[in-house]
Amino acid sequence: MLQSLSIRDFIIVDTLDLEFSSGFTTLTGETGAGKSILIDALSLALGARADGVVTRVGCEKADITAVLNCLQIAKNWLQDNELPVEDAIILRRVMYADGRSRAFINGIAVSVGQLKELGEMLVDIYSQNAHHSLLKPATQRHILDDFAGQAVLVKQVASQFKTWQNLNAQLNAYEQNAAAFADELAELRDKTRELVALNFSAEYWDDLQAEHARLSNGAALLQGVEASCALLAEADINAQDLIARAQNQLQSLTDFDPKLNESLDAVSSALIQIDEASRSLNRYLQKTELDPARLAAVDSEMQNIHNTARKYRLRVDDLPADLTNCQARMAELASFAANGELAKQVKMAEAQYQQSALQLSAARKIAAANLSQQISQHMQALSLSGGQFAVDLTACEPAAHGLEQTDFLVAGHAGVAPRPLNRVASGGELSRISLALHVTTASQQSAATMIFDEVDVGIGGGVAEVVGRLLASLGKHSQVLVITHLPQVAAQATHHLQVRKTQTGGQTLSHISALNAAERVEEIARMLGGVEITDTTRAHAKEMLNL
Repeated sequence: MLQSLSIRDFIIVDTLDLEFSSGFTTLTGETGAGKSILIDALSLALGARADGVVTRVGCEKADITAVLNCLQIAKNWLQDNELPVEDAIILRRVMYADGRSRAFINGIAVSVGQLKELGEMLVDIYSQNAHHSLLKPATQRHILDDFAGQAVLVKQVASQFKTWQNLNAQLNAYEQNAAAFADELAELRDKTRELVALNFSAEYWDDLQAEHARLSNGAALLQGVEASCALLAEADINAQDLIARAQNQLQSLTDFDPKLNESLDAVSSALIQIDEASRSLNRYLQKTELDPARLAAVDSEMQNIHNTARKYRLRVDDLPADLTNCQARMAELASFAANGELAKQVKMAEAQYQQSALQLSAARKIAAANLSQQISQHMQALSLSGGQFAVDLTACEPAAHGLEQTDFLVAGHAGVAPRPLNRVASGGELSRISLALHVTTASQQSAATMIFDEVDVGIGGGVAEVVGRLLASLGKHSQVLVITHLPQVAAQATHHLQVRKTQTGGQTLSHISALNAAERVEEIARMLGGVEITDTTRAHAKEMLNL
């Protein structure tokens, strides 16, 4: 449920803080007062795209915040997106005069796409032009599937159709290019044999480079080690003798000052380490010798690896991964050629699609009958007495949307066969049928808040009263906000908000306030009457509110 909406510096609204109640709330006001601004602001807070500049004249930014109850489906979404989960959800949108936009959920910056994804779970908005899209086959199919409650199955069918078609395209390509695939397989076999013969691995390559560096610098290594041995212990003047002399000198001094023991220990330790280093270097000299033959072999092996990498336009480090890819592609091609594995996969994918599509068809058939019956019943009350609504399902070639085409048929009065909606419905009839569909299908939606923005356009008289009853009944189990010009609709709301426009300091500003009982009488009377409101008009307004 929508709890509150705060708007700052948005179009002709400077400051607005509204709190909403459950049930049926109506929003009324003079034409041009800014009723739709409320819906536009809420839509932006729910992630809608902004059309043009929306900041109030002279302001740097517009700031809109909506607070809503946190439904379980929203809690799951917040957890999946690692966002804070609270009892209420705070959606905020900041729109800057230069066109920039920022979005927040529970105080955390998010993308507008995330804001829209969450917003669609919480609020459904039905615009006054929704009935025009009702003529599109895709819209009709979407309405039926939503009414059937098969959103998950619809996505599954579309996904399985895509998988089936992709595999089928691969099979067709394989059948049309069998010779090319055979050549590819032969090339892969040759390449794989060559890569396997290299016996290449990242560890082997590291060891080979290290050995090459040692062998190619063998003379310098031996010369340097011999020089180091001389400096440490073998030359006439060497480190070992010098440090031994220092050790003896300190040894004789410690009798006079024990504080020198620490230095003596350090020098003794250094003498031991030099002795160990000297022994280690001598062992190295004994085991190491120049090996031109081994150096040539290592050179040859490294050159072979480099040549192979250049041949296949690879980096040396990529050779193992390329071998794995080649082996996988060979197995794929060999499998297709040997036992028709790809053809089996195509058949399996088709069978899975057909199973899901038939399940969807069965659900659509049941939903079509129920939807046809309910809309036909509403039509009788909406001055379409004797009229009939029908959902026609016509078999079609398998497609992403399933195995049938969905068409809405309507007969405006008794004795006439239903025909496609886009051929027979007048503007007024289409508006009434659209409203009946909205009211009927809205109860199937997961969103707890439904907003109707002048969907009753083109309706009047007794029909308007029936529309009001339909919306009031919907408000018994959902939060319903209706923007309307019809007093028959507004009078049946539980809560009433009024929009008015004022001139302040040369600027036009829009204000919204909740009406008490007396103020409601005046507003309904204004909607009923003309320029001057009479006592008779007020009496009529009171009667409508009492009813």
